[in-house]
Amino acid sequence: MSKLFPNATIRSSAPYRFDIVGSFLRPENLKQARHQCSCGDISCADLTQVEDAEIAKLVEHQKNVGLHAVTDGEFRRTFWHLDFLAALDGVKEVDAEKFSVQFKHDNVRPKTLKIVDKIGFSESHPFVEHYRALQKMAGETEVKLTIPSPSMLHLICTVRATDYQPIERYKDNNQLLLDDIADAYIDAMNIFYKLGCRNLQLDDTSWGEFCAEDKRKTYTERGLDLDRIAKDYVYMLNKIVAAKPADLAITMHICRGNFHSTYASNGAYDGVAPYVFKHEKVNAFYLEYDDERSGGFEALKLIPDDKYVVLGLVTTKSPKLEDEELVIKRIKEASVYHPLDHLCLSPQCGFASCEIGNKLTEDEQWSKLKLVRDIAKRVWNC
Repeated sequence: MSKLFPNATIRSSAPYRFDIVGSFLRPENLKQARHQCSCGDISCADLTQVEDAEIAKLVEHQKNVGLHAVTDGEFRRTFWHLDFLAALDGVKEVDAEKFSVQFKHDNVRPKTLKIVDKIGFSESHPFVEHYRALQKMAGETEVKLTIPSPSMLHLICTVRATDYQPIERYKDNNQLLLDDIADAYIDAMNIFYKLGCRNLQLDDTSWGEFCAEDKRKTYTERGLDLDRIAKDYVYMLNKIVAAKPADLAITMHICRGNFHSTYASNGAYDGVAPYVFKHEKVNAFYLEYDDERSGGFEALKLIPDDKYVVLGLVTTKSPKLEDEELVIKRIKEASVYHPLDHLCLSPQCGFASCEIGNKLTEDEQWSKLKLVRDIAKRVWNC
């Protein structure tokens, strides 16, 4: 087959034509070591040794499959978001009666977050050392850092929570809370940048929730102004982007939940596109488009032509390999609404948003990535 776009620009910075969202299936010995550490059978240092060994193997796998930027697979995390957020200054992870969002056909071990003091980011945050370790393993290969978006902290603590009581600092002052969260992320961004980070991805399920009519109805009935909240989230994100160094790519991944091959939300992007697509200043959007839950591509027309869109057309929720021709057909359909030279391809989400992972094997996981790679080569000659 001839190349769909033979004169496509070669990407030398994020996002890449063949890309990933970030998390990978945890090897069994890593799961076992984490369980042993939680039971006190091995030390934290022992667990770190196992993590280091498995991440080093993962990095080599990613290089071998042809990825231009590698992650640590989130192997040191229990959840894609709580580990980072709970380690922020002023935030505490607490047990809960139920998880803050309900997944279709499955339950998550209940944990949530509370704001107990001024929000901040310190160099003692464990992700700083995690990044240093990954950089050493990656060598000359670019490292991609994936962390939850600032919106997630606000969403979990003040929107999903039905019993939110602000601390004195934030009482009757939501604007100060928004600014403190954004400033914490700016501090984090600058610390990671000094360590060499040039590829920062913010993962976000808040927009996925706001796409869902049932969740919008529930929030509205509780008296929440979703239009105001959406504008607040755009404000936080753009404040961070405005402070970034010119050569740092900040991207956003949006999905509707990903836990053990199930999901939390349904709904097309149309309802949130006027906020997030039109006004957020990120360099690129990684968008979930693996099934009908995400709707059509029409909303992409609101994304400025100079921004990149990474189409998540290959699912991580099932081991079944997509048909190459069908994926290419969908890329062509998306190009009606956004320039083909500003489109890329990835799985719709990570393979393991928590340590349990999705319902496929490691071999099937790598087969998915090889499929994405091969399609990207056919389409963009990359």
